[in-house]
Amino acid sequence: MTTVEVADLKPDSFFKEDLKIDKLFLVTSVACPLTEQLLKSLKDWDFAKLITEGNVCNAGPVDTAPKVIDTDASAPKEISSAQKQQIQNGFEEVSFDGDLIVKQKAEKPAPQPIPHIVQPVAKPQPHIDYTKIFTEALQKAKSMKTTDESSRMEAVQVVYDGYSEYIKSVYTHYATHRELNYEEISSTIKELCMYIRENRQRILRITPTMEARNKNFLVSHSMRSTVLALTIGLQLHMPLEKLIELGVACLLHEIGMIRLPPQLYMNAKPLSATEFAQMTTHTVLGYNIAKDANFPLSVQLGILEHHERETGSGYPRHLASNKISLYAKIIAVACSYEAISAPRHFRDAHTTYDAMVEMLKNANHQYDDTVVKALLYTLSLYPIGAYVYLSNGKIAQVVDVNPSNQKNPLVQIIGETEPDGSPKTAQTNDTNLKIIRVMNKAESDDVLKAIKNQTTGTN
Repeated sequence: MTTVEVADLKPDSFFKEDLKIDKLFLVTSVACPLTEQLLKSLKDWDFAKLITEGNVCNAGPVDTAPKVIDTDASAPKEISSAQKQQIQNGFEEVSFDGDLIVKQKAEKPAPQPIPHIVQPVAKPQPHIDYTKIFTEALQKAKSMKTTDESSRMEAVQVVYDGYSEYIKSVYTHYATHRELNYEEISSTIKELCMYIRENRQRILRITPTMEARNKNFLVSHSMRSTVLALTIGLQLHMPLEKLIELGVACLLHEIGMIRLPPQLYMNAKPLSATEFAQMTTHTVLGYNIAKDANFPLSVQLGILEHHERETGSGYPRHLASNKISLYAKIIAVACSYEAISAPRHFRDAHTTYDAMVEMLKNANHQYDDTVVKALLYTLSLYPIGAYVYLSNGKIAQVVDVNPSNQKNPLVQIIGETEPDGSPKTAQTNDTNLKIIRVMNKAESDDVLKAIKNQTTGTN
């Protein structure tokens, strides 16, 4: 146990272990900075000494993860002092320019790279209500004629695209104005929660295109992860106020990325040890952004801990099991499933079935079993939206779960309709209508192309 003199501490210092007043009272956690206000409070209350298991680390939270895997080598190694300096020097201001994320060189190196990467704008900016983007999409969808399944899916796509634009505006506004408004974001999340509750089957069938994902990875990833997180929350019967907080945390879980060079998360090659260590700081950066904006602590922790793992192998604080917040556990599962199943610029997407199997395997028990099970019951083993081959030789798309058997979802038969003209659906089973396998991306694209040609009458 190390004793620390409060008089010797400086604002924005970090510790390798929790900093405490005594064995029961925590002052600040690993990877969380010691703020100037907190130091002032300690001095006002005459706390002269604190205790910790570790040492002060003024360089920033990169020191909280001393070992990382170097993808260019076969064994773990320590990050050298030179590498830590390289990590600090690598931080530059990043902002959104239209649809693209642009790296901008800082004119002068910031004296404290982690907490103060971007300086606030000098002039106060006028308030802009970005919620209109989403509400206008909702109004447009409601005004559309939805007489058949195709038109209903088009209306859902309008809402999905509208919310994606809203997320882009939130990220852009923070990048340019250093402002986040919790009331506005939570109000929009509330509307999205209600919409997902009423249109779960259809909104889960929407997946981002490769073009859209490459155009703005953070927006695409945050959008799909938020939809998945909220559907998991609904499956867990979370009350509306908790769903809203979960949605806000998931919308902003990657907000710290905009303070990092975009090549870190848009890189086509495996990250080096230095790059990986730099990347891991995005959770702390996001936490600080939410904290500075006075978001609820539960939202702050959801952002901070979404890369923690049940075994304690995650980051930034290496928390395990019941020490990880529920929002972070849900975001971890939604975020990971989305990352596995979505296309990336350096590889094709795995099928949603492959992604579900990988999550169910839960290698090394990284994810909370209850949350993984909720994902399964939300999407089924053959997830909603997947195209499948049936044992009768027909092709179908999964459109809903079967609560009594997650292996046998409800499917929509491609190219067939009911007498009233609506799409023909069928309940799969283990005997005469069994799913043989899920189509890969190329096969699915061929099916979609054939459907489009049939609809338009082209060859």
